[in-house]
Amino acid sequence: MRLQGKTALITGAARGIGRAFAEAYIREGATVAIADINGDGVRATAAEIGAVPIVMDVTDQASIDAGVAEAAARMGGIDILINNAALFDLAPIVDITRDSYDRLFAINVSGTLFTMQAVARHMIDTGRKGKIINMASQAGRRGEALVAVYCATKAAVISLTQSAGLNLIAQGINVNAIAPGVVDGDHWDGVDAKFAAYENKPRGQKKKEVGEAVPYGRMGTAEDLTGMAIFLATPEADYIVAQCFNVDGGNWMS
Repeated sequence: MRLQGKTALITGAARGIGRAFAEAYIREGATVAIADINGDGVRATAAEIGAVPIVMDVTDQASIDAGVAEAAARMGGIDILINNAALFDLAPIVDITRDSYDRLFAINVSGTLFTMQAVARHMIDTGRKGKIINMASQAGRRGEALVAVYCATKAAVISLTQSAGLNLIAQGINVNAIAPGVVDGDHWDGVDAKFAAYENKPRGQKKKEVGEAVPYGRMGTAEDLTGMAIFLATPEADYIVAQCFNVDGGNWMS
């Protein structure tokens, strides 16, 4: 019960990693609001796990402001934010479209920044010494031939975490990030299909290859990430500022 009495807002939490974080936080005693653009999905998940549902579009400032205000009102404030909402796409450099570029940066970068900003303002206004956890990726640590835009967005998340961490610690707000590696889940069927189209591989081959390449011996799961997400939200992590932690089975060392 390391998060007993704490409140948390988690974006992109109708399913997948965000849902796993929410369930783990609830087990640790936190009151959790889960935000997602999928209204039906977030309400269904919230009912199943005992969370507060918030319908929020992180590409729209009015929606962010309203969602943060609603979460704070319904929970009595926000102590922890996990910026988990994100979108993936891939293409060779010559096939990247402006629509894909704009959409990925709008969700992965602008969404992260302005949700962090809204929650930080709330924390400062209410005198809370809060925790903000941004979801980066091993893709933000390096370039990948077919994943230029997504890699760039996650590199930006790491950079934003460093700058925000240095700025907000003066107000007692810790900002850090988690960089997962390859995480199995429903989304990987779509990722695998995109790789198959560009690399001329049968469906399932890319997923098999990336799993076998992980030093730990398999792809990660959402549950593999929850320990770090809990730790960074506790007082045990008070002296950790502006860092990005790899939780990737040994895929990347930094």
